[in-house]
Parts: sequence; structure tokens; C-alpha cells
Amino acid sequence: MDRYESFADRLIREAQERGEFDNLKGAGKPLPGLKGPPDPNWWVKGLIEREGIKPPLPPAMALRKEVAELSETVAPLRDESAVREVAEDLNARILDLRRRPAGGPPVFVAGVDVGQVVAEWRLRREEPRR
Repeated sequence: MDRYESFADRLIREAQERGEFDNLKGAGKPLPGLKGPPDPNWWVKGLIEREGIKPPLPPAMALRKEVAELSETVAPLRDESAVREVAEDLNARILDLRRRPAGGPPVFVAGVDVGQVVAEWRLRREEPRR
């Protein structure tokens, strides 16, 4: 009995006969990501992990994170006016958030003291010179 072999099947068979599938990386090991029940969002989760994508935070949490990272944000700035501008912009966005109705649980975000941010920035710039 003659068996029909498609073009793709023939290419695979010939490659197997030449040994092109021998000693492949990961041969004999389970496929990654096949633990647990099937997940319909496996590809999205894989993309997020591979690309290092960070999911967006709710507005209040994003502003809290900005406040916490403010000293690192202003560190590379060259002049005091730029530091003031960044701190004042952050305060304006915090005030704007307070004026809008809260989406989700209420999260208080404290404003920043612009003078203190500038003083800390000056101190950090002077430290390496000592």
C-alpha cells in the first residue's frame, strides 16, 4: 500500500534521517510553562515576563511610587530650577488626583516639600566632591 506523504512530512522525515533533530537544547525535558491547569492567557504572561513589562498601577499608587523615587528622579538634573519644576509638577498631579473622585479604595498620597527636595538634591550633588 502506497502511503501519501506531504511535502512538509517529507522534509521532516529527511531531516530526522540526517540527524538534524538529535541533541537539541532541552531534549528530554518538559516544556516550560506547562505546569498546572491550562491557562488561556499563557502567551500574555510569557510576553510580560520575557519583555519585563510592568503592569500599570492605579493613579494613586503610581504617584506614591513617584514620590518614593523622587530623589533618584531629580539626581541627574543639572540645575535647581529643573528640580523645582519636577517637584512642583508632582505636587500639581497629586492635588489633581485629590480633586477627582477616587476609583477603587482611597489611597492618600502626601505632597512633597519642594524646598526639602531641592536641599536634598544639593546635598547629594556636593557629596562626591568631598
